Amino acid sequence: MQVDFAVIGGTGVYNPKMLSNLKEVSLETSYGTVGIKIGKLDGKDVAFLARHGAKHSVPPHKINYRANIMALKKMGVKKVIATAAVGSLNEEMAPGQLVLIDQFIDFTKGRIQTFYEGEEKGVLHVDMTAPYCSQLRKVILESCFPDIKLHSKGTYVCTEGPRFETPAEIKMFKMWGGDLVGMTSVPEVVLARELGMCYATIAMVTNYAAGISPNPLTHQEVVETMAQNTQNLQKIIMKTLENLDTKQQCLCPAANGEAGNFA
Repeated sequence: MQVDFAVIGGTGVYNPKMLSNLKEVSLETSYGTVGIKIGKLDGKDVAFLARHGAKHSVPPHKINYRANIMALKKMGVKKVIATAAVGSLNEEMAPGQLVLIDQFIDFTKGRIQTFYEGEEKGVLHVDMTAPYCSQLRKVILESCFPDIKLHSKGTYVCTEGPRFETPAEIKMFKMWGGDLVGMTSVPEVVLARELGMCYATIAMVTNYAAGISPNPLTHQEVVETMAQNTQNLQKIIMKTLENLDTKQQCLCPAANGEAGNFA
């Protein structure tokens, strides 16, 4: 089945009920098997992938990012809307608000970030000047509702997890120019680019980061904030999917031209 669009749901966004005619498929890839829900929205087939598993059973550092992204590629996905729960380093990005990420700083330590590991697949030094597709970001911004606060840009610092960051780390990330901190965008965004897919992330701020927040950080706080504000995130995603077409009028599909597309 050809599916052009996909949503990757992070913490608290496991709601494939946005789609009708739902069915679940299991895709085999050379990196592992991936379960994906497929449904329809506005006459379009859309894939929904729960990043942490249906019951949030997979921690960030153990997510099989390569299998997930390759499975979407095998389905024919051209455009991916990802979601993420994040802590804020920027007082102007308050809990409950949304941020359309435009840059990242990678602070992960042990994650494979490429499909191209030499030998017959070659090596690819993929360009990350604009890591998140500018054209897809444009459609998301245009699809936002006036009563929903969506910051048009922000720098995401990706940490290894699953622990939360220390106040000293947060202070350093802030000095580097980071606005948000999370645990999942890398290598997901890199792998999507390697396979020529347009990829954008809408982040929901669930709390202020350690040393900024006056309280100890808990996962329950993240889940509760997501539950209170998920409807806004879902509304933007649904409107964006309605407005998307299959044309990739950007540099994303040519990203792997030097090494070739082996998918």
